[in-house]
Parts: sequence; structure tokens; C-alpha cells
Amino acid sequence: MLKKGFRSIIQETKNEYEQGNPKFCIFAACFLNMINHIKGRIEEVNPAYVIIETAGGIGYYINISLATFSEIKDKQEIKLLTHFIVKEDAQVLYGFATEEERELFKLLISVNGIGPNTSRLILSSMSVGEVLNAIATENVKAIQSVKGIGAKTAQRVVIELKDKAKKASWADATKINVAYNNNKYEALSALVALGFPKSGAETVLDKIIKAEGIQLSVEELIKKSLKLL
Repeated sequence: MLKKGFRSIIQETKNEYEQGNPKFCIFAACFLNMINHIKGRIEEVNPAYVIIETAGGIGYYINISLATFSEIKDKQEIKLLTHFIVKEDAQVLYGFATEEERELFKLLISVNGIGPNTSRLILSSMSVGEVLNAIATENVKAIQSVKGIGAKTAQRVVIELKDKAKKASWADATKINVAYNNNKYEALSALVALGFPKSGAETVLDKIIKAEGIQLSVEELIKKSLKLL
């Protein structure tokens, strides 16, 4: 078996695992996910990847998002959580500064049409909270705003991940929705102060946020609401 080479062994293991071969399932689950994190000294870092040299002198080339780059760019020693992707022509490591980013990455690549690089692009363009809020509020336009994401793919992300995102234990709804709740509350208070019924104003605000996303400022929310009330 060793004569086949490391790449052939990985691909064969992956194929057998996906076909449900019981002889390979336990082995594959351990083998393909054996690298949980990598800790070491940064040899090179840029917005696309980082090279980490471990204490054993091994250098790992790890693909990262802009979010992770922002977290590690000024550090010398780091610990990155990882996810190992096996392709026909390559084995690729992706690194993440937080567990939330890694878990969202894994959710995104489970969607038909979303590969690892597209998932990384989404996480480079939007924060974890913004992606989860876009999914929760069915804001297809927010996800579609990411370069290379079409309308159908954005719709699949919302449809396939809405329930999964809600059930995710790592998704802290309190932290995720702070900005959204504050802006909505301030806009709602202003509209009520202007004499509009609270229930009607809140319905309009929810409609606007669902259509255009949580990134709108308080002023933008008020202006758009006034046109609909």
C-alpha cells in the first residue's frame, strides 16, 4: 500500500469512506481530520496564507481568510485551528483564528456550489456574525454581495443553512445580534417619538432589515422606514 504514495493513500481512503466501506470508516475519520490545530512561529504571513514552523522544524502552509489574517498579522507565535481538505490533485490546510469561523467554514462548504476557496472568500468579505445574521434574516442580497456568489448560490446558502445555523452551539446569538438589535432599537425609538405606532414601525423595520441586511445604520433605517410608513 505504501508503494502507492501518500497522495494515493489519502484519495483512496477518502473514496472508500464516502462510499461507506466499514473497513475504512473509522480509519478515515481519524486520518482525514487528525490535524486539529497547529502551533508555532510565523515564518511568513499575508492576507491569503500563513507559513507556521512548529517546534519540530516542520513548516505548514495554511490558507487563511482576511478575518484570521487581521487576528494574527502582528503576532510571532500563534495557534491556528485547522481543517484539512483532500482534492484530486492536492491536500490543502485551512486555518482559523476562532472555532466559530472554522465551524461556519465547514457549514458553508456543505452547501452545493460552495467550495473551500469560495467559503474563505465569504469569510474574508463578511464577519461570522454578519453571515449568520444574513442567513437568519434570509438576506440573500447580503450573501450575493460577495464577489463570485450568484443569486442561486446565495439562496442555497440561506435555505440549506438556516436551520443548521440556528442549532449550532457555537453560534452565540447574543453576541451576533448586538449591533442589529441596537440599531433596530434606536430606529424604533425614534419612529415612535415621531408619532408612529410601535407595532407598525417594528414591522416595517424588520421588513427593511430582511431585504437589505443588518449593516444599515440607524439613520438609514429611519429614512427608509419613513418612506414606507
